[in-house]
Amino acid sequence: MDWKEALLAQSRAMGIEPEPQTGDQAPEPEKQPEQIQKEAVNIVMERKGRGGKTATIIEGFTCSDEVLRQTAAALKSALGTGGSARGGEILIQGDRREDAGRWLRAKGYKVKGIKG
Repeated sequence: MDWKEALLAQSRAMGIEPEPQTGDQAPEPEKQPEQIQKEAVNIVMERKGRGGKTATIIEGFTCSDEVLRQTAAALKSALGTGGSARGGEILIQGDRREDAGRWLRAKGYKVKGIKG
C-alpha cells in the first residue's frame, strides 16, 4: 500500500470522504488582485515622524482594504522591500518613488506625480 492509499484509508476511517479527483481537471489559475478602475494615485516621500527614516507613500486608492492589501503585497514583492497598507494608502520602506511609479503604470494605474 503506497502513501496515497494509506491516507485515503485513514480519511475514510475518520469518516471523511475525499472529493473525487479526475485527471481532466485543469489547475485553477492564480487569483490576481482585483483590478481597480484605473484610478489616479500620488506618490510622495516622507521622513517626518518616522525617526528620520525615508518612506514612500502611495495615496489615493479608493478600493476595499482587502484589494489594497493584495496590491501592496504584490508591489512589495516586486520591489523586494517592506511596507504596509491601510486607509487608502500603501507605505513602502525607503525612497522607491520611481520604481513604484513604473510598477503602478505597468499595472494600469495613473500616477499623477512623483513628489519629493
